[in-house]
Amino acid sequence: MKEFEMAKRFIEFAKASPSPFHAIDNIRNELSGKGFIELFETSEWNIKPAGRYFVTRNNSSVIAFTIPADGFSSFQIIASHSDSPCFKLKPVFEDKAVGNAYLRLNVERYGGMIMSTWLDRPLSVAGRIIYRNGNELVEKNVYIDRDCMLIPNMPIHFNREVNTGYNFNPQVDLLPLYGYGEDSGKLYKEIADVCGIDAENIVDADLFLCSRLPGTIWGAENQFFSAGHIDDLECAWVSLKAFLNADIDNHHCNMYCVFDNEEVGSNSKQGADSDFLANTVTRISAALGKSSDDMCRCISSSFMVSADNAHAVHPNHPEKFDAQNRTYMNKGIVIKHNSAQKYTTDAVASAVFADICKKADVPVQHFSNRSDLAGGSTLGNIANTHVSMNTVDIGLPQLAMHSSYETAGTMDIVYAVTGLTAFYNSEIVFKNGKSIVIE
Repeated sequence: MKEFEMAKRFIEFAKASPSPFHAIDNIRNELSGKGFIELFETSEWNIKPAGRYFVTRNNSSVIAFTIPADGFSSFQIIASHSDSPCFKLKPVFEDKAVGNAYLRLNVERYGGMIMSTWLDRPLSVAGRIIYRNGNELVEKNVYIDRDCMLIPNMPIHFNREVNTGYNFNPQVDLLPLYGYGEDSGKLYKEIADVCGIDAENIVDADLFLCSRLPGTIWGAENQFFSAGHIDDLECAWVSLKAFLNADIDNHHCNMYCVFDNEEVGSNSKQGADSDFLANTVTRISAALGKSSDDMCRCISSSFMVSADNAHAVHPNHPEKFDAQNRTYMNKGIVIKHNSAQKYTTDAVASAVFADICKKADVPVQHFSNRSDLAGGSTLGNIANTHVSMNTVDIGLPQLAMHSSYETAGTMDIVYAVTGLTAFYNSEIVFKNGKSIVIE
């Protein structure tokens, strides 16, 4: 089945992307393999019609774009994010406990994870190191590809409240066990061995805990799959496939964006609340001889799809979901709505995207929270404060969002690639502020 194969390929991508740095490196490799030319923010951009390009920032965010041969009058953008809630190692992370009997790792929360899902499962570390090579400081991704640590639960005999609402203290309950006290220094030594360098040359690092549980496809008809980082690597992956499937011969510039740090508010130099997208749009326009007025008209004619996963109705707690605006796995792409602009969708953006999906024979669902429950937010409205255009917030329905092991529907991957490819291939023309033509 097509959906089974595509879910399997996504699981392989997620496994190979245990940190945002790995995810962007995998995307870089795929873009380069398809003939895209890498640009650098510190260098001059030599952009030509019919060209394919990409640029990264912090090696944890990427923007790729294609230039039509005959010019363009708008951008069509899909934006997602590379990060997921997890634990990050502190700068000094070794913690000898119980009279030096144990060696724990000192970590802090990154994003709003479900903390209990990190306990009693094999863990490892992934991220990047900065090491000294002569007079240079060099960045390198690292992943220890083995089960090397675990956060143990307290036995119920000493924690009788664990099943009745125990409040986990991240500084006490959630420090992973790595070894004995005499194992001090071995983690950096293992990292150095993986990287082929001497441990004393490591200057600094951004390291995150990652679950070692393998992804799996399951269910009565293999209709579900589970893995880590589904939020939001699933959207990053399906939009990449759509971007690579799309025609380059359009009257608009197709753009693929993956930002970092969405889970902690996007307010970083590589997040949606940065100048990364604005600078890229400006530099593309300038390189192709567009005036500032041309660029303003181009942006006002543009359209963005903010792609960040959505909540499927929970089988055990349907009461938590709005009765008329529930979404289900394997029932299609979700358009997300919120009157307080946590999602940036309005009627225009929703109608445009739904019409494109309808023409592509892709089902669409609509999600809105219960009015008495606060929901999450995403990157669309944040990016719009820097580069303002019509934007729809969409996602794929999933269960256990922000767990270390999430669940989604296999068929929705097919729907997403089909619908997002159709978006990239459609011409969206805004006429006089009152009328829209979609070709």
